[in-house]
Order: sequence, then C-alpha cells, then structure tokens
Amino acid sequence: MDSPSATLRWPDLLPAHDRFDYRPITRRPDYAWPNGARLAVYIGFNIEHFAFGDGLGASIGPVSPHPDVLNHGWREYGNRVGAWRCLDLFDSLSLPTGTLINTALYDHCPELVQAFAARGDELIGHGHSNAEWQGTLGEEAERALLLRCRERIARESGQDSAGWLSPWISESAITPDLLAETGYRYTLNWCHDDQPMRMRTRGGGSIWSVPYPQELNDIPMIVARQMDMRDFGAMVVDNFEEMRQQSRRQPLVMGLALHPYIVGQPYRLRHLRPVLECLAGARDRGEIWFTTPGAIASHMDTLAAERPGDFA
Repeated sequence: MDSPSATLRWPDLLPAHDRFDYRPITRRPDYAWPNGARLAVYIGFNIEHFAFGDGLGASIGPVSPHPDVLNHGWREYGNRVGAWRCLDLFDSLSLPTGTLINTALYDHCPELVQAFAARGDELIGHGHSNAEWQGTLGEEAERALLLRCRERIARESGQDSAGWLSPWISESAITPDLLAETGYRYTLNWCHDDQPMRMRTRGGGSIWSVPYPQELNDIPMIVARQMDMRDFGAMVVDNFEEMRQQSRRQPLVMGLALHPYIVGQPYRLRHLRPVLECLAGARDRGEIWFTTPGAIASHMDTLAAERPGDFA
C-alpha cells in the first residue's frame, strides 16, 4: 500500500489574489495620525434597507418563507426608531460616523440619510440594498452598481463618496479593480490588518484597504454568536485599551461596526452609551484620533505622497 506522501501531489503554490504582499506588522514604517495620535478610531454605522418578500437579511428569529414579516420588521425598526436614537447619542458626544448607506434608503426614508449628511458624517457606499449579493454580478453589472451608487449619493447628498463596503462583504474576483476604475479611493471589505494597506489593481492602479472589523461588529457577535450587549460593550472597551497600548509602538486603526436595528434597541443602547463615552473621553484628552474611514484614507494619501517608498 502506498504511503500518503507517495500518492498525494501538493501544488508548489496555493492560489493567491496578488493584491498585496505579506508583511508582518512588526516590519512596517512608523508614522503618526493627526496631532501625533497613535490610534485612529471610527464608527462604521450601517443604515440599510431590505426588500420585502425577497432576498437576504440578518435574522433575529427563525427564517420563514417570504414574506418573512418577523425578520423584515425587526430590521425596519432600525430605520424607524433605532437609527434616530443612535443619532441622538452620537450628537450628545459630538462623535462623527462613517455612515454606510444602501442607496435604496433615498427612496424609502430619505430624511434618515439627510439627518446623517446634515451633521457632516461621511456617506460610504454600501450597495443599493442589503438584500442582494454583489459577488454574483457580472463585470458590467457590478460596474454599473458601483457607478449608480456613487452618482446617487452625489446627486442626493452632495458628497463624492470615496469608500465602499459591499453588502454582506460579497466580492467578485475583480471588485477592487472596479472600485478603483469607478472613482473609489478605499474599500472596507478586507479585514486582514490593523493598518491601512495599499491594494494593487489591474492596469497598475491601487486602492486603500482601510481596516473594518469583523469582531467589533454587532452582527457576528450579537446575532451570530448571541453575545449579550453588556459583554459586547466590555469587549469593545477591552479591545480599545489593548490597541491603545499596542499603538505606542506603531499607529493602528480600530473600527466599530454598528447596525441600528441591533444596537438601537433600548436595552442595548443603554450599554452602548458608556462605551462611546469612554471613547469620547479619550478623544477629548487628546489620546486618540476619532475620525472617519475617508479621513484615514486621505491621511494615507498624504503620507504616501511624502514617503512613496514606505507605502508602495
């Protein structure tokens, strides 16, 4: 009988994406965020709209055949109530957000998008609806989606959207290429690092990958892992304190991903408030840079122009 080594044929190299090279975080150039800060912190606040009787969506209860009124109504609570309660909390602490929006919101509840735009928040493209996969689209359909979302945000809110997060982080093999070609400067899809990384795109172009959290994110933690909000809040603070300590050696980015149909529930909002008060206090003491993903990408553009060899 042949041994396993005699029968198996391993490829020399595994399939790869060639978007960036491996470089451990212990071997990176040093730099600082504005005002000498070492830790950049942002809120990625997802306001989304879902098709009724069709498509994808997070679920609080058993998924029923469409129309799934239970889960659709739970998600819609975020647009009708939860997002407004969160907005009041952000206002009370003067916290900016990177607001990730489905452009279907302009048809469904335009005043909600306007409320975040009016306070100067960055509007980030997040597809037309979170009921749809992006990665299943053909090239021309995906390009059209990216262009249509940028154009809608510019027309309705007057912002030139620089960033993108795919619905359900669903990418095709060429999504980074299409993002660069349609005018986006950064993506939040990749969660592989604690620093912004330049990603290669076809034709010699590039786009920034700004860290977006899959752990400090209420959907995987609270919905999927069924974590209590009190524990989620403690986890955010623990993560913040550890990253603040680590950032003494090198600059880091900490994102916090929130959805109003989850954290906008009153009992969860009660535990979110002291977490954001902790972050706001660190900002007020000048210990962190509380910012938006777009501002992080812009700062990296400046650094790359000044020190091109460090950020190639």
